[in-house]
Amino acid sequence: MDIGTIRGLGTVVVMVAFVGVLLWAYSGKRKARFDNDALLPFADDPAAMKHVEQEQASRSNKE
Repeated sequence: MDIGTIRGLGTVVVMVAFVGVLLWAYSGKRKARFDNDALLPFADDPAAMKHVEQEQASRSNKE
């Protein structure tokens, strides 16, 4: 087994891991969690959180 084969196998392993992370990140099951996590920077601002809560309520009413 020479260095070229080892590098090739390493590339395949990294590519498979990358595709796995993409599938995990763009899975529809995790959308709600990621939407909530995206709002964490605004958690200390009461005015912003009020707006966020209103928007989440309107989204849940549409579903």
